[in-house]
Amino acid sequence: MGETPSSGWRKPFSSVSLFWRTFFLLSILLIGSILAWLQTLRSLEFEPRAVQTAQLLASQVNLSRAALVYADGIARISLIKTMKDEEGLRIVPREATDSFESRDNDAFSRRVIAELGSRLGQGTIVASRMNGQPGLWVSFVIDGDDYWLQTDQTKFNPAGGTTWLIWLGVAAVLSLAGAALIAGLINRPLKELSFAASRMRDGDFEASQLDEHVNTSEIREVNIGFNRMAQKLAKIEQDRALMLAGISHDLRTPLARLRLETEMSVSNLEARAHMASDITQLDAIIDKFLDYARPDRVKLTPVVLGDVIDSCIYSMRKLPDVKIEVDLEEDLLVLADEVELGRVITNLLENARRYGKSVNTGIADIRISALSRDKWVLMKVRDRGIGVAPSQLYQLTQPFFRGEAARTAANGAGLGLAIVEKTMQRMGGTFQLANSNTGGLSAHLRLQRATRF
Repeated sequence: MGETPSSGWRKPFSSVSLFWRTFFLLSILLIGSILAWLQTLRSLEFEPRAVQTAQLLASQVNLSRAALVYADGIARISLIKTMKDEEGLRIVPREATDSFESRDNDAFSRRVIAELGSRLGQGTIVASRMNGQPGLWVSFVIDGDDYWLQTDQTKFNPAGGTTWLIWLGVAAVLSLAGAALIAGLINRPLKELSFAASRMRDGDFEASQLDEHVNTSEIREVNIGFNRMAQKLAKIEQDRALMLAGISHDLRTPLARLRLETEMSVSNLEARAHMASDITQLDAIIDKFLDYARPDRVKLTPVVLGDVIDSCIYSMRKLPDVKIEVDLEEDLLVLADEVELGRVITNLLENARRYGKSVNTGIADIRISALSRDKWVLMKVRDRGIGVAPSQLYQLTQPFFRGEAARTAANGAGLGLAIVEKTMQRMGGTFQLANSNTGGLSAHLRLQRATRF
């Protein structure tokens, strides 16, 4: 089925952070409120301003007409000159040939003209230009003769004007700044909680402590609960590591005695060899427990990947049932702990040697490859065995889980791949398993790329 338009809009919006979602919603609410109030004020001011403007123009016309009517011929000329110089009013006769541009291009102008018509007569004309001369021209009649009164255009000011736009811009800027501040204050505790959760996920329990003295009661309760949870998890982790290390340490003493007694008291060479093998296997399992119980924090330094791989495969190249091929970019540097990285590669090689042998040849054909991509180094360890059932892939990194092939051998603790995943997380990388298209299992590792020493 095709993707609906609504789902196409939801996907980009779902990737927006909570801060920007809150900011956008608050901005829409505030800007909408400002526009609504602006429209309301303009509507309430429209009629009074139109009536006031018409009354002012009508008063100017009536006063000018009265002054001209009651002045004699000589005084009228002086009065017209004084009105022009002192008040900015100009009175000229209206001719039939006059051309003018009527000022009725908006609702405010039409309302003023209608009001002037009721005060000065229905034939009153209001023009913005007369015979090419700009100004505010109003027609009127004196004793049957038509005249034009030119006055200042600023008296004919529509509702709002640039003042409304300035205040609207100021209000919008202040509203957006307030929305950003409010969104930041709302999302700050969530951001701190997210950071603390990520630190706790990485095993850094000390850096995941939140402020328990914030003013907001709900946030304070969440922070207190989170801190108590982090403390309990840290205690559980310490107890687990201590228990595993203690058990592993205490088991080594009786195992050493068993090995010594086996070598000295068992006369049958074959039986002695089997017992020694079992003791060696138990000792290896103890090592796995110690590896898994290792602390989560490691010190990362630039490491030459090729050198670590060479040291790991040195002893395995002599084995008759293993064939290893290495394909690396030159001078690959990764940010890792050299010992931990060696343990990861060794575990993967040992896993491939045990369970990745070809059914036809009985040889574990292992290929190691690595290349750089931006800030990462991508490494792959692949064998050509029978692979793993897709339903079991995600379980292989679980502690103490063993696949079907491993269960038949039953010679491990089921911690090898779990240790690999945990170690990769400690070093800031990732680890994934997948069945190869050409057969076998592929281990994909992503390590941080380091710069030159």
